Amino acid sequence: MIPVQEVADLRTGDIQIQKSYTVKVTGKGNKTRIVPLIPQTANIIKNYFSDTEQISAEMPLFYSHSGKKLTRAGIAYILKKYARQAREQNPVLYPDKVSPHTLRHSKSMHLLEGGVNLVYIRDFLGHSSITTTEIYARANPEIKRKAIEEASASILPEEKFDRQEKADLIAWLKELINNYGKSFFVRFP
Repeated sequence: MIPVQEVADLRTGDIQIQKSYTVKVTGKGNKTRIVPLIPQTANIIKNYFSDTEQISAEMPLFYSHSGKKLTRAGIAYILKKYARQAREQNPVLYPDKVSPHTLRHSKSMHLLEGGVNLVYIRDFLGHSSITTTEIYARANPEIKRKAIEEASASILPEEKFDRQEKADLIAWLKELINNYGKSFFVRFP
């Protein structure tokens, strides 16, 4: 959910892997935000730290073989490399194009589909305006369908007829139309 440049800029000191797992992200305009991490991600980072010989708070979280922080292009290269390997193993599950932004967009859509409030998603993404985040809601027809169903449940009256009663009513209406023709339903002045 973090833009690739913000991932590249992360330092080890930005990660909190004690009880409340968080990452401090610095975005555009030097604005910082705290994003929660799920325990599984925190455990992966703990293991990553244990594999690193010496850690200082200013050290880049993700770095190249030369010890310098990864660039946007470096992160995209690594992602494409592993996406290509995954696609070779199971082509049906992985799209042809995978980018850091694809991951960001997918995670945002999953949160939205999971019922997470747009305000929280906006904060995770670092958007300054909820209007930008609303694009995700407009892009997903399933979200729209669920919203309509929830709204209609409180608006529409409860069904008064069971399945058999509805079938009987429809049969009666068909018989009425067949016996009296369409002229029966013509309005008179």
